[in-house]
Formats: sequence, structure tokens, C-alpha cells
Amino acid sequence: MSEQRHVKLFRNGRNQAVRIPVEFELPGSEAIMRRDGDRLVIEPVRKRGLTALLETMKPLLDEFPEIDDPIPGPEREL
Repeated sequence: MSEQRHVKLFRNGRNQAVRIPVEFELPGSEAIMRRDGDRLVIEPVRKRGLTALLETMKPLLDEFPEIDDPIPGPEREL
């Protein structure tokens, strides 16, 4: 069974709001909210694409060896 916690609703201007307890914090600064019957479901926005993947990777600390890679000469027609 999933964790539960009693929370209070409050008004923030014209919007109804709820503070999300630390144990339920979502990553990032955006979320998707949808209704499922009488429930509200809040899910983190999943970034997609190569840029999002690269942002999750740690930099390589290894040094790479020098490679002798001469520039090829002009192509000759046969």
C-alpha cells in the first residue's frame, strides 16, 4: 500500500492549493496534473530527447590519448 499523509488545502489568490510534503516532492519545476474520477494525479514532467538524456550524464574525467590522424589528401579520379 502506498504512503499517505493528511494535508490541508488553502487558497492562493483564486486557486486552491496544497503544500507537497518533503517525502512526496517531485523532481524538476513542472508537473502534469489530471483527474482520475474524484482523485487528482500529479506526475513529474518527463524530459525527452537527446538533450534531456545528455543533461543526466556525468562528465567523463578520463584523459584520452593523442591520436595520429593525418588529414587525407585530395581524391584522385581513376
